[in-house]
Amino acid sequence: MKITKVEALRVISNEIRMGIIEQVYQAQSGHPGGSLSCADILTVLYFNQMNIDPKKQGAKERDRFVLSKGHCAPALYATLARKGYFDKELLKGFRKIESNLQGHPDMNKVPGVDMTTGSLGQGLSAAVGMAIGSKLDHAGCKVYCLVGDGEIEEGQIWEALMSAVKNQLDNLCVIVDHNGLQIDGKVEEVAGLLDIEEKFASFGFHVLKVDGHDIEQLIHAFDEAKQKKKVPTVIIANTIKGKGVSFMENQPQWHGKAPNEEQYEQAMNELKCNFLK
Repeated sequence: MKITKVEALRVISNEIRMGIIEQVYQAQSGHPGGSLSCADILTVLYFNQMNIDPKKQGAKERDRFVLSKGHCAPALYATLARKGYFDKELLKGFRKIESNLQGHPDMNKVPGVDMTTGSLGQGLSAAVGMAIGSKLDHAGCKVYCLVGDGEIEEGQIWEALMSAVKNQLDNLCVIVDHNGLQIDGKVEEVAGLLDIEEKFASFGFHVLKVDGHDIEQLIHAFDEAKQKKKVPTVIIANTIKGKGVSFMENQPQWHGKAPNEEQYEQAMNELKCNFLK
C-alpha cells in the first residue's frame, strides 16, 4: 500500500524519536524532553524543505540549519543519521568520551552540523550572520534556526532579531519550539515571557503560529516563509515537551534526565506501537 508524503514524514519523525531515546539511555545523560518536542520540526526541515545533500556537504548553495538550543543535540544527531550523514550505529556512542557526538553539536567533528552551539542565545546570532553572508555572496541559501522558548529569555536573542529585520533577511526563518517548559518549570512562571507573537511582530518579523506536531501545518508554514520578501519569518511551533513518550510528556523533570532500563523499554515500545497506527 502506497503511503502519502505526510505519512512518510510521520514515520521518519517516529524513527528520530526512537533515536533520541536510544542515545540518552545509552549515555545515561542528555536532554530527552526538548529533543522529543522538536522531532517533527526537524523531520519537515530535513526531509521536505531544506536544499541539502549529504554527498555535497560543502556546497555553497546548500541551506543551513542552526540548532540554537544546542542541548537538544540528540534530535539533530538522530535526524542527521536518518538523512545519511553518518551511520546510525554511532548514535549509541552519544556523550561517550571517544565519540564525536557530544552533548552539544560541534561543526568541526560532526558531519552535517553547520554551527557549533550550546551557550543559549548565541546560535541565532550565528544564523543571522549566515543569512547576511548568503545575501552578500548571492549564494541563495536559506538559513533556519531553532530556538527554545526558555532560550528566548536571553537578551542576545532580541539583539539578533533587530539585526535580522534591519538587514531585511527574508532568507532567515526562526522556529520557536514553544513547549512551555524549561529546566526550572513553566516558562511563563520563570521569566513571565508572555505574548511572544506580539513581541516578534513588534520587532518587525512575519509571524506564523502552528501546531509543531502537525506535519501539514509545518510544511505550509515553511512554504509561506520562503515566499515572504524583505522581512524575516518566525514560526512559533506549539509543541509538547517529551512528545511521543507518555510518562515524559509535559513533565519538566525530563528536561535533562535519562530513563532507566524499565523506562527505556516502555518508551521504545510506545514509539514502536506508533508504526502500527
